[in-house]
Parts: sequence; structure tokens; C-alpha cells
Amino acid sequence: FNTAGPCQPDKNYTLPSSERLPSLERLIDQEGYFVIHAPRQTGKTTAMLALAQQLTAQGQYAAVMVSAEVGAAYAQEPEKAEQAMLSAWYDAATFWLPKSLHPPDWTECKSVGRALRLWSESCPRPVVLFIDEIDALQDDALISVLRQLRDGYSRRPNGFPHALALIGLRDVRDYKVAAGGSHRLGTASPFNIKVKSLTLRNFSEAEVKRLNQQHTSDTGQTFSDGAIQQAFYLSQGQPWVVNALAKEVVEELFSDATQTIERSHINQAKEILIQQQDTHLDSLAERLREPRVRAIIEPMLAGQELGEVSNEDIQFVLDLGLCVMSPAGGLVMANPIYREVLPRVLAVPPLASLPQISPTWLTPAGELNVQALLTAFLAFWRQHGEPLLRSAAYHEIAPHLVLMAFLHRVVNGCGTLEREYALGSGRMDLCLRYGQTPLGIELKVWREGRPDPLKPGLVQLEAYLNRLGTTSGWLVIFDRRNDLSPIEERTTTESVETLKHGQITVVRA
Repeated sequence: FNTAGPCQPDKNYTLPSSERLPSLERLIDQEGYFVIHAPRQTGKTTAMLALAQQLTAQGQYAAVMVSAEVGAAYAQEPEKAEQAMLSAWYDAATFWLPKSLHPPDWTECKSVGRALRLWSESCPRPVVLFIDEIDALQDDALISVLRQLRDGYSRRPNGFPHALALIGLRDVRDYKVAAGGSHRLGTASPFNIKVKSLTLRNFSEAEVKRLNQQHTSDTGQTFSDGAIQQAFYLSQGQPWVVNALAKEVVEELFSDATQTIERSHINQAKEILIQQQDTHLDSLAERLREPRVRAIIEPMLAGQELGEVSNEDIQFVLDLGLCVMSPAGGLVMANPIYREVLPRVLAVPPLASLPQISPTWLTPAGELNVQALLTAFLAFWRQHGEPLLRSAAYHEIAPHLVLMAFLHRVVNGCGTLEREYALGSGRMDLCLRYGQTPLGIELKVWREGRPDPLKPGLVQLEAYLNRLGTTSGWLVIFDRRNDLSPIEERTTTESVETLKHGQITVVRA
């Protein structure tokens, strides 16, 4: 299972790219120029490398994948960007293609357009070019390359590449530019010759099973149906997550091939991935600093409606792979693992600021005492809540982040903390599991000019507890209205019996 860079079919478990990108060969036969965009680490590079080798091996085309990334350092110096790219492209073409298909010497070429013309005129086969990381280019360098591709388009296939694909994170309209008072190209793109924009979909559950079956065929180690189902649920088919879960399970947790991989083992791997925050998850979490990402993720975590955000900002989080549009409607996190990672990352500053806390919530036998936990939290909140709120990165959910930081201290590797949240839900739900004890917690905010959220909170929490299979939990209402008394004075608790005879502790903080 591969989690770093493109897959190598002779070394890594892989699935045919054609199944996730149908009709590509037809577009190429039709001399199409097109765009392929998808979030990072979904398999774009792997798919295009494999397709290029396949097309070349079939004997009809000279197909190769190149990268624009080496030109990224020269956003305002197109000539330097193109010189760097042409050098890298020549190396790629001479490595992947047989000598008879190599491009001519490009040393004297000053531009991408001139080089591609010379190669297309001299190559005995039509040239098919896949340009990866195209959106690494920006500003003048990007516009220069796109305009040259458009200019040469009419001379294909004898005087310019027969077919060409731009491959990146975003569609053409969202490439970054500084010209024209906009940060993106928008609809007035110099690459208006594209016939289609394609995206690389995630794996289906059947494909997750087929990928894991390759490991079974290789080692004899099997995955139960429950394990496959859980791996798909947690990843929603995101290729890096699928591979990372399986790799953690079979290489670190259960390397003995006689051990069948079960649903619980996939859950163990999930917790490890979330705690480790490997490069892929860490790079997603880093995006939380960007204002247009924050404008969407903060209200989502708080359960609020979206404010004034543009269509481009929504498309940006979709292109990043952070969020997806739910079939039921609305923007949601792309998968349960991302849903866990992001609030954990945001809770790190409050967690780092926590004072030392003795685990007074544990019984002598090491089990969770929920009443003692409540007492410990109230004491902690009254003493430290106010200063810790200032350490939270997202102001609107600062109380949530402080409470989660406290609960992470409670879990401390011996339990789990799971979260549910969504735009417009008006709440965040937490489930603390420690040993055999589940504790359902609902967080609501009482904002200025709004009614007391107690009644809807009780109804919502009761439904959540019913799903957890328990009858008692906490409803925590953070009062964020103006001109309030200090936290230590206004923090109170009361016990409320619900309609279904559950016992809920209401914490007003």
C-alpha cells in the first residue's frame, strides 16, 4: 500500500486508472485539449503516468507526462520559468520514451510553444502531452504558457501536440493570477480551447475491496467484510486515506498474515492516523489558516449557516478535497477522518496552554467516573476558561475548542473522542468513549439576540443519545451574549429528565 508519491504497479497495489477516468482515450483520439483536476493524492499523477506508458506502448502515439512545478519559482519571469520547465520536460521525455520518439535539442528554444512545435514536426508519431502541476505556475508565467498552448492549438497534430491535458488541483478558471484585479483567471481564460474538464473520482466500496484483495492474494491475509465497509466509510474512498488505513493495519498493527483484519482494527488504524497527522492530513490542516477556508470551516464547526462566501470559495474547498456536496444537500466534510482531524488541529493551542490536571475522573479500577469528570471540568472551566478562550484560533468556536482540549487530556490515548457537526445544524456533538463508558455531549452557543437554546438542545441531544445507545449525557450551553458576569460566576449545572426518561446534565458556561 502506497502513501507517498505516484504508485508503481510493479511495487504497489493499484487499480486501473481508466475506470475512474472513462473516455480519456476517446478525447485523445479526437485531438482534444482538456483539463483533469482533483484534490491532492487522489491518484492523478499515477493515472496519467500509466496512461502515457500505455498509449506509447500501443504504438500510435508518443505520450509522456511532464510537470510545470519547476517553473513555480519564476511567477513574474516567464522566460526563466519556461527554460526550467523545458529542461525538465526534455529529461522526462528522454527517460520515458524510446530514442526514436525523443524531442530534438531544445537548448536554443526560448519558449514552450517553439519547443513543442519542433518536437511535433520531427516526431514520427503524434505527440500526446500531459502537463502535471500546472496550477503551481502563477501570474505572468502561467498566462504566457497558456497563451502559447492556445496559439499552437490550430497547428495540431503535425505542428503541435496532437492532444494535451492540464492536470492540477483546480480547474482552469481558478488558476492564480495577479492581472486584471483578480486572484483567479475566471471565465476569461487563455486556455479557452479545452473541450472538457474532468475530475478523478474517489474509489467505490467495491474498488476498496479489490485493492485490499491484492494484499490478500500477495500474503494470504484477509479483510473481513466489516473491515472493508469501515475502511470505505472512514475514507469515503479517498485513495490516500484508503491506502494509509490498510498500510497501518497490515504493516504496523497486525503484520502476522494469519490475523484477519476486522472492523475494530480499522478503527485502531484511524485513531493512529489522526494522532500522527501524516503529511497528507497535515497539509489539509494547514489550509485552515487561509481566510477563505476559515470562512467555511468555522461556521460548519459551529453548526451555523454560511455567511457571505463566494461561489469561488466554496469551489476552492471542494477542489482541495476538504468538503463535498452531500447527496442530501449542503456542504459537508469529505470523510469522517477529515472531520476528526480539523477540530483536533484547532484545539492544539488550547491543549498546549492547559495547566497540569490530575485525572480525578478515574476510579481506582481505572474506569471513567462521569460525575467526577463533570466536577473536574467545572473547576477547570471556572478557573482557566477565560484566558484559554483567547488562545483559540477560531473565535466563533473558542469554547468548543477549549472543551475539546480538556477532553483530549481526559482521553489521553486510553479512549476516543468523536465529533459530529454540520452547517446549519446549530450544534456540535461529541462522543467520549472511555473503556465501556460512552458519554454523549452536545455543545450549543447562546448568541446575542437569540432565544435560550435549552429546549431545542434537549431534543437534539436526546436523539443523539438514542443513536449512541445511552440515556444520559451533557448539554453544554456556552453563553456568548454581551455584558455577562465573569465565567466563574455564571457557570452552573442542573439535571433535567427528558421525555424518554433520560437524565441530562445541563451545563451553562
